[in-house]
Amino acid sequence: MLDTISVKEAAIRWNLAVRTVTGLCRNGKIPGAVKNGRDWRIPSDAVKPADHRIKTGAYVQPNSPKHLPLPVGVSDYCLASTEYYYIDKTMMLKDFIDERPMVTLFMRPRRFGKTLNMDMIRTFFEKTDEDTSKYFTNKKIWTQGEKYRTYQGKYPVIFITLKDVKHSSWKDTKESIGSIISEEYRRHSALLTSHNLDRKQIEYYEKMVSKQYSDVELEKSLMFLSDMLHQHYGEGAVIILDEYDTPIQSGHTNGFYDDVISFMRNLLSGCFKDNKHLAFGFLTGILRVAKESIFSGLNNLTINSVLDNKYSEYFGFTAAEVREMASYYGAPEKFDEVCEWYDSYRFGKTDIFNPWSVINYFSNDCEPRAFWLSTGSNDIISEIIKEADEEIYQKLTSLVNGGSFTTYIDTSVIYPQIKNNPSSIYSFLLVAGYLKVVKSAVSISGDFMCEVALPNKEISLVYRKEILQRLNKMIPQSMAIAVEEAMFSGDGEKLRDIIGKLLIQSVSSFDTAGENFYHGFMLGICALFGNSYVTSNRESGDGRYDIQLAPKTDTLPGIMIELKAEKDCTEKELKALAVTALKQINDKKYDTELKTKGVKTIYKFGVAFSGKKIEVEAE
Repeated sequence: MLDTISVKEAAIRWNLAVRTVTGLCRNGKIPGAVKNGRDWRIPSDAVKPADHRIKTGAYVQPNSPKHLPLPVGVSDYCLASTEYYYIDKTMMLKDFIDERPMVTLFMRPRRFGKTLNMDMIRTFFEKTDEDTSKYFTNKKIWTQGEKYRTYQGKYPVIFITLKDVKHSSWKDTKESIGSIISEEYRRHSALLTSHNLDRKQIEYYEKMVSKQYSDVELEKSLMFLSDMLHQHYGEGAVIILDEYDTPIQSGHTNGFYDDVISFMRNLLSGCFKDNKHLAFGFLTGILRVAKESIFSGLNNLTINSVLDNKYSEYFGFTAAEVREMASYYGAPEKFDEVCEWYDSYRFGKTDIFNPWSVINYFSNDCEPRAFWLSTGSNDIISEIIKEADEEIYQKLTSLVNGGSFTTYIDTSVIYPQIKNNPSSIYSFLLVAGYLKVVKSAVSISGDFMCEVALPNKEISLVYRKEILQRLNKMIPQSMAIAVEEAMFSGDGEKLRDIIGKLLIQSVSSFDTAGENFYHGFMLGICALFGNSYVTSNRESGDGRYDIQLAPKTDTLPGIMIELKAEKDCTEKELKALAVTALKQINDKKYDTELKTKGVKTIYKFGVAFSGKKIEVEAE
């Protein structure tokens, strides 16, 4: 029999008045709606109909009395699902119950809803004095039948989030983790008066609450807490460990990696490996740290990475969800702009929008900005770029200019591996949210070969600020500024001198370098400029130019650059090569596009390379 919901339930789900939903049923706007006596019953999977009550054009402010506020920074499920605009992700619970893995690791980038989803899981499963079913009766999971409802409020839950454990020393890190675990003990204060625990267990509980524990007791704390909860409630505990790898990243960055790995290995082994008091467990993070044996012997771990199909639509927003949000806030015409800025992540086979940025976009009057940029540290990226070779450098700069390339992806990439093997940066960039998979293929051994590119305009800006600007070993910021000044003043001699000095100081060997290398090298420098749109290898006039900088303001000139490279040139030959490059710009009318855009002043540079020598002709 088809599952149905009442008009009232539909009204709550769709943020409409009961009278409105009744009218939509009466007017045939809800397919499958049938009248049962005096009441209407609506299919549980029915989609909110477009009733055309919201006019396009003027943006409806999120704090309007008629519209729910947006949950900027809200990770409390009860709060988010009742007082804010909430996108229903509760079918994640159905998928989990159907599969019932013992321990599940979800790998997703930061700010993609991991903590909110884990709090939803906690609220659904946790046995408390409060009837928490009220937070789900108007959600999709409740329409799936009694089988799934029986899980609600059934288990004791241990919930630990380490998302804010970002310290520069192991002492502070261990103290912070201890405080979080101690507070979780305090949350389960019913254990203190439990008749099912012995005196020794009560004493251990009191020791944890008062923070009088030893290092070994802290490492075993979650295992002991699950034991006590199991005895008290008669059900095994659900253990949720959110953002488990945040302190591990801090350990790698600040030199206490071995200490934090040793501690986390013991903590996780205690609560997830052969723990008879565990009902099931969840972990979230950016990276999988399995190669260190942090999950040593944990053969019941199911891993869901950004390349896997399962649970792919639950972290981040789908296109349909964003389109409905845009309509709700009276800005359906903004959907294309949201796509341009925040879409094109791909988890498994699902296209995903960055939820943090989408929420902030609508919360800031639909003004597109790089909202994700300031939400976390990029220290690991900075570290790897300091060691970047010419090949990595070219690939990163090509990404900013719309390129893509195929590379090996290891979703179990680890922090020491990032430092020792610079090519693993692409794996880290993918799982951390800085790349998207265009297409992928899995080998017999289970390895991934993926074509990768930048997801959207926001991440392109992130690259310019957080990645390309950190190529200080090859392009010091002072030199990048000097190059920019030379170009925008049309000074060919100054440009030649600066680039020549940069080649000598920054790059190890040019014995085998060809035009493609120099092309990427110059693109990388131009990508650092913030006042122009940089394009490459595009048709204009009678051919394809090498590099064009279109000014963002009328007060700046346009720039055309044509590159040539040959080996073992004399100074005279190099000079002639630069002249040829400049002549090609004029002969092929490469400046046609800039002129069409109304750019009045255009500087043209013919640039010739041979090894570490450079010559420039300007016009």
